[in-house]
Amino acid sequence: MNKVITSLQNPLIKQLLLLQEKSRERRKSNLMVIEGTREITLAIKAGYQLTSLLHCIDILPEHRFEELIPMEHIPCEVTEISPEVFNRLAYRKDNGGIFACAQTQQKGLSSLFLPASPVLLVLESVEKPGNLGAIFRTADAAGISAIILCDQQTDLFNPNTIRSSLGTIFTNQVVTASTGDTIAWLLEKGINTFAAALTGDRWYHETDFTVPSAIIMGSEATGLSETWLSAANTRIKIPMNGTVDSLNVSTSAAILIFEAMRQRGFTCTSHLSA
Repeated sequence: MNKVITSLQNPLIKQLLLLQEKSRERRKSNLMVIEGTREITLAIKAGYQLTSLLHCIDILPEHRFEELIPMEHIPCEVTEISPEVFNRLAYRKDNGGIFACAQTQQKGLSSLFLPASPVLLVLESVEKPGNLGAIFRTADAAGISAIILCDQQTDLFNPNTIRSSLGTIFTNQVVTASTGDTIAWLLEKGINTFAAALTGDRWYHETDFTVPSAIIMGSEATGLSETWLSAANTRIKIPMNGTVDSLNVSTSAAILIFEAMRQRGFTCTSHLSA
């Protein structure tokens, strides 16, 4: 690492700050910022192409850096940054002193690799990056087959999504599609659809998830659209015994996902975990 960046006015640093702050810039350039050793390592393992890698040697000595991320796995230039530059870029001060810029990957339904009896999670118009990241962590822990994002209201590669996912955005199969295309695809594949709604007519724990299954979750504010509610094979609900009749979407997703996996004996259905 010979090149050292000490100025916040450096073009690369200015670009990274724009990528962190502006979804428009991420979409235009097809680039994202990844913060943290674990997250960067998972992105490399998943085949994401790094375009630059920045390292603060004052936080992580060079020998430790090369132990964590072997140089033969880095297909781009590694640049040292000063503590001042690190502090300007860092959202988490405990991220290990490493940042990467990488190309994004937008995948569609045709890219999915599924087992014979998959468990899918379909998210319609989820708005908050933190919720999306938390759901990715749950999906990774449970080992579900894939996540389909319909009619996105948040940028998949928002830094808050990547951070809150702890890098599991790179370990799950995640694709994007319209609601109409997803409904048609699920029907074609013979996958049963279970729409989570307060108006559901069946308790989630009395529902058979051992069949090929897609659990459908709606946005934080309005839940599922009438399109999904009408198209689903079954509407399911979670018992609510308190005063408030609504759970956070990431909490609800965790309850339903782990019930589906419990019924299957927690058999892994994700090709990425095989």
